[in-house]
Amino acid sequence: MSGSSALPSVGAMKAIRQDRYGGPEVLVLDELPDPVPGPGEVLVRVRAASVNAADWHVMRGDPRIARIASPGVFGRRGPKAPVRGHDVAGVVEARGTGATRFAVGEEVLGDVGDRGGAFAELVSVPERLLVQKPANLDFDEAAALPLAGTTAMLLLDAGGVTAGSSVLLVGASGGVGTFALQLAHARGAEVTAVCTGNSAQARALGAAHVVDYTRTGLPDGRHDAVLDLTGRYRLRELLRRTDPDGVLVLSGGGNSEGGSLVGPMGLMIAGSLAGLRRRPRVAVPLARPGQGLAELVAMAGAGTVRAVIERRVCLAEVPDAIRRMEREHTRGKIVVEVG
Repeated sequence: MSGSSALPSVGAMKAIRQDRYGGPEVLVLDELPDPVPGPGEVLVRVRAASVNAADWHVMRGDPRIARIASPGVFGRRGPKAPVRGHDVAGVVEARGTGATRFAVGEEVLGDVGDRGGAFAELVSVPERLLVQKPANLDFDEAAALPLAGTTAMLLLDAGGVTAGSSVLLVGASGGVGTFALQLAHARGAEVTAVCTGNSAQARALGAAHVVDYTRTGLPDGRHDAVLDLTGRYRLRELLRRTDPDGVLVLSGGGNSEGGSLVGPMGLMIAGSLAGLRRRPRVAVPLARPGQGLAELVAMAGAGTVRAVIERRVCLAEVPDAIRRMEREHTRGKIVVEVG
């Protein structure tokens, strides 16, 4: 592709830095050396990022079992990488050795993975994790897509959701939930959305039925697929609402309780074990950065799905945005406007 690959001179960028585990108070707006793209990487000038539950899990090192399960991400006293942030949308500023997919100046988006780095003015990203940004999506919309949208696709695939499927979607108003609702509707499924105080939004996104769990709890009846995005309910409550020939899909991020040993992973482990010896089947799918992203972005560019953005914040407001994410019920995505 056209465009120079020359690397810029090393300078200093603004970024949200973290040196130790803890709450949002450990996140500090600071200046760090500009990253230099390695082989197969591009340097992206960040225009927007977005907040995900994964950010606070890594920020806190919570649950503690994750520190053992993912030693490449979690260090002893803090994360291996100092800057959080999965989702990025921006402009290619330079290319590392062997990076040829994108030209300098091209607009891209993607999920940088658990290595983080998106809450900064610049980030180096393996080019395989990026796709071209559609011209009809602004940077805010693009940054809201990658992790939440591809996770939603993965969960629907794991649940075998197709035309005519009955789906119980628990946690339909969050980042993943709003995408899962739209994607299930696009597949022709009949969705019962479980959320709180967001019935109008859920219906607008394609829900056939809406339940406010704070008033009635989980609805009775069995469904072909039950997707739990909250980690709030007991396994037997979810299995009771799953058809014997259906699938219970677990992917709850949970809410921060100030530190836990297993957190929502306890439900996932119990579900995996239960699924080995009984019906219905239980699925605990694991996402890979970039998986399904090109398909998702094509759908967003065509208007089949859209990002629901609850609020927009600046880089300095990232700690407060993560505090809201881990304690409250967000209605869609929180986007960080950087450049």
